[in-house]
Amino acid sequence: MFEITDRPIEIMTLIRHVSDPSAGAVATFLGTTRETNRGRNVLKLEYEAYAEMAVLEFEKIAADAMRRWELVRVAIVHRVGVVPLGEASVAIAVSAPHRRDAIEACHSCIDSLKLVAPIWKKEHFEGGEVWIGSLADCDHTGEHPHSHAPGSHHG
Repeated sequence: MFEITDRPIEIMTLIRHVSDPSAGAVATFLGTTRETNRGRNVLKLEYEAYAEMAVLEFEKIAADAMRRWELVRVAIVHRVGVVPLGEASVAIAVSAPHRRDAIEACHSCIDSLKLVAPIWKKEHFEGGEVWIGSLADCDHTGEHPHSHAPGSHHG
């Protein structure tokens, strides 16, 4: 299960997808919109993605995790559009016979996703907004190239 969606993410759907009698552990990661970032009050996040390429990257991330750890299944879902405070923008579920493999693989999957997936985040905060892209697309400040476009607001 690898997808980009514009709907709220249901973590139980991912857990059901990776669950298997051969798995003694299921590890999950749920990334949610928090109310502050870099000292600013966040109003909401907005995501854009190159969906087809993102799904291909999710598949590669999962395949790499399957090679590195003894896993049963991996599921990765990322939301696009507006993600209000407290709601999930990304969810990962990993099942494995043993907890250490599930936890380490889940951790690796979110770190890899942040590095390679073509997904961009616009943070709306009190007084402005800024694009924050994947690290692969960011300059040394961590901002997406769009953040320097005319009409963008920096805080």
